[in-house]
Amino acid sequence: MKIFQKEIALKPHKRGFHLITDLILEAIPELSQINVGQLQVFIKHTSASLTINENADSTVRLDFESHFNKMVPENAPYYKHTYEGPDDMPAHIKASLLSSSVEIPITKGQLNLGIWQGVYLCEHRDYGGSRAIVITAFGV
Repeated sequence: MKIFQKEIALKPHKRGFHLITDLILEAIPELSQINVGQLQVFIKHTSASLTINENADSTVRLDFESHFNKMVPENAPYYKHTYEGPDDMPAHIKASLLSSSVEIPITKGQLNLGIWQGVYLCEHRDYGGSRAIVITAFGV
C-alpha cells in the first residue's frame, strides 16, 4: 500500500463554484505510482466546500451559485450567527449541504472521473481568503 499526502493553499477565489481538478493533479504527481486506489480531497474550512460536477460548461457553475443563493438566502431573520456579516451563516449552511471532502477512484495512475466531471471549490463567502485543502492518495 502506498500513501501520499499533501496540504496546499488555494489562492483566494471570489464567491462561486471554481474548477480545481488541475490544481489537485499538479499538487500530487505521485498519483502516477498508484495502479488502483482512492484520492480524498478535504477542505479545512466551514464556509467553503467541495463537490464534483460538470467540468466543461461554465454556466453550470453560475447556475449552482444562483440556485444556492436562492435556496440559502442572506439576512434570514432567524439567523443568530451574524457576527461576520450577512454571508457567514449562509456559507456555513451551504458548506454543510455540500461536503468538506470528495473521494475519487484512482485507476492506472489517473483519476477515474467521468468525461464531464471535475472537482469544484465551492466558495460561499464574498471574501473567503485562501483555502487549505488536504489531498490524500492511497492504493497499490
